[in-house]
Amino acid sequence: MTSTLLTVAPTGAETAKADAPALPVTIEELVRTARDCEHLGATVVHVHIRDADARPTLDLGRLTDTVVALREATGLVVQVSSGGAVTDSEEDRLRVLESDPDAASCTMGTVNFGPDVFLNRWEFIVELHTRMQDRQVVPEYEIFDLGQLATLARLLDKYGLPYGGHVHCDLVMGVPGGMPGTAAALVAAVHALPAGATFSATGVGRTTLPVMLAALSAGGHLRVGMEDTLTYAPGEPVRDNAQLVARAAGLARIAQRPPMPADEARALLGVKHR
Repeated sequence: MTSTLLTVAPTGAETAKADAPALPVTIEELVRTARDCEHLGATVVHVHIRDADARPTLDLGRLTDTVVALREATGLVVQVSSGGAVTDSEEDRLRVLESDPDAASCTMGTVNFGPDVFLNRWEFIVELHTRMQDRQVVPEYEIFDLGQLATLARLLDKYGLPYGGHVHCDLVMGVPGGMPGTAAALVAAVHALPAGATFSATGVGRTTLPVMLAALSAGGHLRVGMEDTLTYAPGEPVRDNAQLVARAAGLARIAQRPPMPADEARALLGVKHR
């Protein structure tokens, strides 16, 4: 692999706007953020949305408007979150696919998420996977722990490859309750990936840098953003999402694997032209 797929996750569902004023929560803020990050080398935007009061929501109308706005304003692959917030219902989480995104996340199991539980039953995983096949939406399989890679193998064996034919995972590391954000954990996860799969890695909080460096050394790709970290360095808050993308792009260039062009990213993931 000679280039690096960069994903930006700008918002998430956990951080309050009052605690991070630079967090993009309106459609206009998300579009501006996406443009800035695309200019710096991002090719995928992982989308969570907020309501008029900046609270997490899965409102289908607002999500559809966001997908349309991002597609009109950028060339980014628009990937919606099917995770939402830990309190969202399975029905609402399945409905996000009706916003006609290019891609969507598909988490491979239940995980303790700090004091909460991020619930992903087997039946729900199967329904999400098969609906994505039907709607021609590319999944990104989110992996919070090693056992979830065994679940992914079982899913692919029983229900077939995803739309686009290529398996791409995101190793979400450093969540309290999931696998640690260490090089050893990343190597173990990479060894358990399905044959032919590619992966990105996300280091939550202070694990951001070690996970980025380990992922690049293992031939992987990167996801960064204010969903996952709010501190650029000890005692230094993140200025904005573009700051995080710029650092990731710089590290990718140092590794002689510069940011991946958009057309190459779409071909790799098997994204449908919409």
